[in-house]
Amino acid sequence: MRARQTAGELEHLDDAAVLQQLEAAKRSMSRDLLRDPVTLARGLDRTYRMRPHLKVIGEALAGVERGDYDRLLIYTPPQVGKSTTVAEWFPFWWLCLYPMDRVAVTSYGEDLALKRGKTIRGYVEEYGDEYELFMQPGSGAMQDWSLTRGGGVRSVSVGKGLTGHPVNLLIVDDPHKDRADAESEASRRHLHDWYSSTAIKRLQPDRNAVVGIQTRWHPDDFAGRRLAEEGRLEEGGRWKVVHLPAVADPVKFGPDPLGRQYGDPLPHPKIPTRNRRALTAWWADMKRTSIVRDWHSLAQGDPQPSEGALVSEELLRMLRDPGVAVEPQKIAVAVDPSGGGRDVAGVMGGFLGDDQRVWITHDVSAAMSSAEWSTAACLLAHETNASVIYVEWNFGRDMCELAIRTSWETLQREGRIPAKVLMPLIDPVRAKQGKLLRAEPVAQQMVQDRVRLRGVFTDLEREWATWMPTDPDSPGRIDASCILVYGLIPDANKGAIVHAPLPTAPTPGGIRQAPQSAGMYGRRIGK
Repeated sequence: MRARQTAGELEHLDDAAVLQQLEAAKRSMSRDLLRDPVTLARGLDRTYRMRPHLKVIGEALAGVERGDYDRLLIYTPPQVGKSTTVAEWFPFWWLCLYPMDRVAVTSYGEDLALKRGKTIRGYVEEYGDEYELFMQPGSGAMQDWSLTRGGGVRSVSVGKGLTGHPVNLLIVDDPHKDRADAESEASRRHLHDWYSSTAIKRLQPDRNAVVGIQTRWHPDDFAGRRLAEEGRLEEGGRWKVVHLPAVADPVKFGPDPLGRQYGDPLPHPKIPTRNRRALTAWWADMKRTSIVRDWHSLAQGDPQPSEGALVSEELLRMLRDPGVAVEPQKIAVAVDPSGGGRDVAGVMGGFLGDDQRVWITHDVSAAMSSAEWSTAACLLAHETNASVIYVEWNFGRDMCELAIRTSWETLQREGRIPAKVLMPLIDPVRAKQGKLLRAEPVAQQMVQDRVRLRGVFTDLEREWATWMPTDPDSPGRIDASCILVYGLIPDANKGAIVHAPLPTAPTPGGIRQAPQSAGMYGRRIGK
């Protein structure tokens, strides 16, 4: 009865009362949109594409407003919507909540910073009346504009433009222009000095926060220096970090913010989230068309120093040879099972050619359990028609042999390997004790042009180009490639280590030409 009476009452409301109720409903909906910046963007802009990683970013930004932390770093691959969310919608959302606050949006260039400020101003002009945000009359400058309630936005390039201007919220958006800028020690020093001496000195005591967003370029870039100086929140430091690599790697980076498993792709605003095939293909193409260090820094957010590595990126690029005709003399698979599901187990395939070089042809390394890596090794051996599977003698030889034999028998019972196919010989390889003694002779074989790559092996090359002799552990791919070389070229494990120069070009008879600059390999080596 009451429901019918209410309906009847509504029928007799005058226009003013109906308008009042509609306005109340509109205000309620507007308040609901202020849950976080991503919810606001999705509610106001039909072109804004919601994706799971943007929801994670939105929740992290809301944590800044709640006071859970006052320093936030977000790094993702380029072009996944982070800057639109963090440098445009987030400041507008913040002003909706705190219209008296001053926001500074900074970037590597004046034009980009001004673009962000202009976009935020456009949101105020289009949607601001719903949140009682109005432009201050006469506030026409794009670089520095104000609201009637005292807040506003200042947009400048990093390194200048904040002296004398109070700041409650500082956004640092892509502070490095490109790799050359990030790798310039002078440019990095200028950025770090500006942040320390100028930017954070403008923060106000009543309410202040800093949010940095970027793709990673260098271990000492903006994010790297902040973490080195102040540490991560979970380790007792100050900075909350949202790290979203293009391809998930919980083994290396810890639990993924999206709950992804090893190898899962990152969503993209222009690709439906459920279309895993398209997402995987997109990131695979980026990996294929990027140099090793760009993939791992920009896409994976994991820049590594290259100075002091055993081999250079230049050498590894020159060892790629996808087309030369070589007759395999002995085909092999090599396994480093050190992962046990806790880190990457190395599983590599290759052969000894009639040119007496080791050719690396396959890399199926991944974070795997013993059942998984032994299965991967058996399938690769069957695919390549390998005659031998090399395992390391020094650690876990018996366990490796048992795991491989068990997997081979299981695969034959399942019909994935024909029953008539004989299992390859399992041959333990004695490698020198110690990671450096084991890896350095193989690096020497690369210098002498006795090892080549049958194409591009981004992950393997990255490990070789960044692993330092001082590192206590070596990655699974390096260890597996060493086992492969030692198995196919036993004499690589003998004799003294001779330091040789890094080559500039391979020749049919071996690598002969070398630069004159001294490095780890600073002297010519004889053949």
